[in-house]
Amino acid sequence: MSDDWCICINGKPIIFAFDNLSYVKMNPAIDDMMKSAWTGYPYAGAKEHYVLNIEKRDEAMRVVKRLLKRLPPLTLP
Repeated sequence: MSDDWCICINGKPIIFAFDNLSYVKMNPAIDDMMKSAWTGYPYAGAKEHYVLNIEKRDEAMRVVKRLLKRLPPLTLP
């Protein structure tokens, strides 16, 4: 069993951590930055996501900052 996380910044779900991998939603705003990234499905039934290489901190931060400008805040029922 593993720990799974959703990392929200300013109320926006940005990074999903499952099975020791970090995922970000596929979004046209980051397609150019993630063209060589692996992709995968963080959990059963999920849409395909980009795998974010957090070892490359500067690149990961640029992806996160761009997503922050584009993704809507999380809305709860």
